[in-house]
Amino acid sequence: MEIRLQAYNKNWVQLYKQETLELKSILKDEVVRFEHFGSTSVLGMKAKPVIDIMCLVKDISKIDAFNLTLETIGYEAAGEWGISGRRLFRKGGENRTHHLHVYQSDHPEIERHLIVRNYLRTHPNEATMYSRLKEKLAQEYNDTRFYSKAKKPFIQELEERALLWAKEN
Repeated sequence: MEIRLQAYNKNWVQLYKQETLELKSILKDEVVRFEHFGSTSVLGMKAKPVIDIMCLVKDISKIDAFNLTLETIGYEAAGEWGISGRRLFRKGGENRTHHLHVYQSDHPEIERHLIVRNYLRTHPNEATMYSRLKEKLAQEYNDTRFYSKAKKPFIQELEERALLWAKEN
């Protein structure tokens, strides 16, 4: 898939809120809460215009029953997609607009995602460094698979700094 990197768009927050209202109407009582995470949740950060939504639910084993209903509003079920106990749904096909990451509310990956988001929100210099790396890699790679792989070492270091920051605070 082609990389579509954009400057921060203040409408991303509203798109997140609108989507969670629709998702709540489908998933109803299974939802514990939603979180906006990923680059579109960090003010000023460049990002692919894909809204990452984390949906925390009571019981992950009940989520597969919603696959067909989520499909009617444009989501494609991708299963665990490399993270055990998660359900990933993608919306928009080749021009993806949303990623829905569903976790049971006690899943250990949740904290890591939110710590990194909060770290980037409170450390604008880190968000700027990350944005610059994205710009550079978007020029070097035309495909998201290679782009994502090239970002991985930086992201791992970023996560380490964020986790240390969280531990100290």
